[in-house]
Amino acid sequence: MLRCRLLLLACTLTALGSRGLLAQVSPEEHARHHPQQAATTQPGAGQGMMEGMGEMMRGMGAPPRKELYPSLMELPELSPEKRDELQRTAHEQMKSGADLMAQGLDRLVQTAPTTDFAMMQTALVQVREGLAQFDSGLAAHRALAEGRSRQRVALDWFKSQMNLTAPPSHMERAGPLGLSWSHLFVMTLLIAFALVMIAMYFFKMRRASELLQRLIGPAAPVPAVALARSSSITAAPPPTSKVVAKQPAPAPGGTAAAQLEPAATAWGGSLRVANVFAETPSVKTFRLVNPAGGSIPFTFLPGQFLTLAVALAGKTVKRSYTMASSAAQRDNVEITVKREDKGVVSRYLHDRVAAGDLLQISAPSGYFTFTGAEADSVVLVGGGVGITPLMSIVRALTDRGWNKDIYLLYACRTTQDFVFREELERLQRRHANLHVVATMTRAEGTVWMGAKGRLTRELIVESVPDIAKRRVHLCGPPPMMDAMRAILLEAGVPGDQIKTEAFGPAERKEIRQPAVQAKMVEAAPETTATVTFTISAKAAPLPLETTVLEAAEHVGVSIDNSCRAGTCGTCKVKLLKGSVTMAIEDALTPEEKTRGIILACQAKSNRNIEVEA
Repeated sequence: MLRCRLLLLACTLTALGSRGLLAQVSPEEHARHHPQQAATTQPGAGQGMMEGMGEMMRGMGAPPRKELYPSLMELPELSPEKRDELQRTAHEQMKSGADLMAQGLDRLVQTAPTTDFAMMQTALVQVREGLAQFDSGLAAHRALAEGRSRQRVALDWFKSQMNLTAPPSHMERAGPLGLSWSHLFVMTLLIAFALVMIAMYFFKMRRASELLQRLIGPAAPVPAVALARSSSITAAPPPTSKVVAKQPAPAPGGTAAAQLEPAATAWGGSLRVANVFAETPSVKTFRLVNPAGGSIPFTFLPGQFLTLAVALAGKTVKRSYTMASSAAQRDNVEITVKREDKGVVSRYLHDRVAAGDLLQISAPSGYFTFTGAEADSVVLVGGGVGITPLMSIVRALTDRGWNKDIYLLYACRTTQDFVFREELERLQRRHANLHVVATMTRAEGTVWMGAKGRLTRELIVESVPDIAKRRVHLCGPPPMMDAMRAILLEAGVPGDQIKTEAFGPAERKEIRQPAVQAKMVEAAPETTATVTFTISAKAAPLPLETTVLEAAEHVGVSIDNSCRAGTCGTCKVKLLKGSVTMAIEDALTPEEKTRGIILACQAKSNRNIEVEA
């Protein structure tokens, strides 16, 4: 058992130490190949050690080492006789090396139980020398059998002496281009990954380009004009006096309308209040931005509005406000709101909302739009804060360099109530096609050199040449709109060329008195119609002058609503049975009318109807 363990130890030690002795050249061999250098070199400590080692080996009876390396360097030019001689020499060296290792192992086994450590070291050296001789003869046999070149023999010997990593095996060099299959596999994976990442990059860039193209249209947009903001009111020259400026050319490739695209679907979510501007003592502008940064998350057309939902006293109250900013502006959107004494949401905005607050928004909505494609010119008529959708149109058209005539006719009470006055004056100076005519209904005691009083037929016809041939957008309080529509019709403007948008606080009619309600309930079916709400499984009487929305509120059926004037479209419901009449149905598209969609705030009937609500 002890002999086996020692034999294993000896083999391990010889394996670890053999690399330093593989195919080494003795001083005698070196002297034979370099006689001049050997003659001039003084023997040193290393040379003396080798001579002593040789004497020790000769004392042990070991045969002298053969000169194999010089003969191997002559491969493959050796003659057959020389090859046979070299092969015999290699065989003898392998045999002598094996004998030397056997002698050393026997001596090592004999001295292991003793304390003769010097003899153990001598035996270990003998084993190593024998292994070196055996390995040298084996290398010669392999060189002869494989027919390797002299350069390869020299390179292998040099690497063995320097303890360098062995050259790759034949299997590892089997791949093309001199690379191993493992390297080729890894490189293929890396190249495929790079190609996939490049393809994804171009795909994303293409998608981004398509999205940008849908937002701005096929033509390159004209840079937006910065919108001035100021709450100060100064005196102004008469509205007919203008400084003519060079009109910017229209965007190449089409009109401004081609660059404006409606939103595909309505968006709902939160927007953050970035700034609040005081336009007049009772009017403020609220600039809203995306809380996550970047562009606002929806697109809109000039003249459209958004719906604001506010939680007040445990209820959600909704109101619609026109987006007064330019549709070309994507960084933010603005609403301009007048504080009404009875306006629940307007008072909330003015009194409690500040920069940094979040507002719940749904947008866009509305068909009171003008992009420039609908007509070659436009007349915008507004009263009070009804100027907001008209201002959105003005800003969008001037931002995009629309070069057709734009007429803005505006009436308000005093110069303090003149919303966007400074900005309009600046836009007039820069855009010769923008014509602004303003009149003050209460100009006494103020510095005002323009028109005074209400908008009259004479003032309109004088300010707008050939008004009968132009498209008109009208927005303001209902009484003002009724009067202006009559004037425009009288001036020859076709009714289908007059687009209106009711503006003002939402007016909720009071619930009828109990006596009237009792009378409504007790009325005979043949004199009072009934509206049935299929989803809520409720029914309510529907007198002639009562809207479906009012009847729903009477029995506690919830229908979303905002403007209650037939323009916002928040109260759309589906009519399942019967027929209704609506005084205003601007918020409905022809397709919605075909599907039976009605506006609950406008729908009235003298027959029994069923509504999906």
